[in-house]
Amino acid sequence: MLITARRVLVGPGTYLDDGAVLVEGDSITAVGPRSQIAERVGSDSTHLAFPEGTVVPGLIDAHVHLVFDGGADPVATLHESSDETLLKDMRRRAEQLLSSGVTTARDLGDRNGLALQLDAEIASGSTPGPRIVSAGTPATPPGGHCHFLGGEVTGEAEVRDLVRRNIEAGTTVIKAMVTGGGLTKGGPQSWQSQFSPEELQALVDEAHQAGLPVAAHAHGTDGIIAAVEAGVDTIEHCTWMTSDGFDLRQDVLKQIIDRGIAVCPAVSPHWQMLPRFFGEERAAAMFDLVRQMAEAGAKLIAGTDAGVQRTGFDGLVPALLFYAHLGLPNDRILGMATADAADALGLGETTGRIAPGFRADLLVVDGDPLEDLSALKAVRAVVTEGRLREPGKTPEHE
Repeated sequence: MLITARRVLVGPGTYLDDGAVLVEGDSITAVGPRSQIAERVGSDSTHLAFPEGTVVPGLIDAHVHLVFDGGADPVATLHESSDETLLKDMRRRAEQLLSSGVTTARDLGDRNGLALQLDAEIASGSTPGPRIVSAGTPATPPGGHCHFLGGEVTGEAEVRDLVRRNIEAGTTVIKAMVTGGGLTKGGPQSWQSQFSPEELQALVDEAHQAGLPVAAHAHGTDGIIAAVEAGVDTIEHCTWMTSDGFDLRQDVLKQIIDRGIAVCPAVSPHWQMLPRFFGEERAAAMFDLVRQMAEAGAKLIAGTDAGVQRTGFDGLVPALLFYAHLGLPNDRILGMATADAADALGLGETTGRIAPGFRADLLVVDGDPLEDLSALKAVRAVVTEGRLREPGKTPEHE
């Protein structure tokens, strides 16, 4: 399959004009000027031409929960649903992700290994969707955040056992609920820590011994500090909450940057409504914390927390516009949803970039997303692992 377009993103902020991408099987085999690459293609090959379009790497949503429905009370819906019903609904949500240009999604909280089952279906080609990087069952203390997903553990031995069970099931990332969260009614507050330093260290050590990264859900400043000290690989949310406000610790932020820990703020697609929910002053403070981390040089990656209250599975691009609102340049923002996210997920050698040898995960849009990120909404075609999906109108064929 040959894809030609007015622009092909071949590096951070770098376009190849009048470019072409050659896909064979599940991989990219060549990238270059259209005139050169077209000569290598036989007349019987599929050629998709987008004269005014742009080819970018497939997008990565680094924080989703396919087991949740994104409704007003996703936990209640979860409790009411059988695994069979959940899996059916998860298939539809995966297709929504793919249709919006997401070719890789990191699922950070699952029930009974359903995300792993769904990923196997997607990999086989029987179900459309993005590759799923699954954390399986997240670790939490009894009654802790998301305890209803089945990962309640106490003490170092139980923590290590849960990590081992997740690994045996096939997970490729381990999730720790380091602090409380608003989704869990009656549980610890978002700013409250949930694990002892010894328990958290045991979790990280067990995961790293198996070569798996650790994603830490951490809203509270104390939890963020504990996560950094334990050596986690990504921090989710990272809102620097305290019992009476916010406290961004510059010394801890420096450690996050120096250690290469990625931060996924998991911004809601409806971020513009946050002042209504939290108040203008508190929302402004929350926005400014993300701006401070970005300006300090923290490695931010894009995620939406899709599945939680009123957060659907087609919201990555609206969430990216939050960072433009903060003043980040579009090339950096696009990197947060492609190459930088791939690196943070341990996939930097296989996806997130358009280059020979990389997996054929591609998004074709109308317009120029480096000029206007909203162009990412104008999806013309999505290619995941070499499989073509063309939502909306059909592109011109040559």
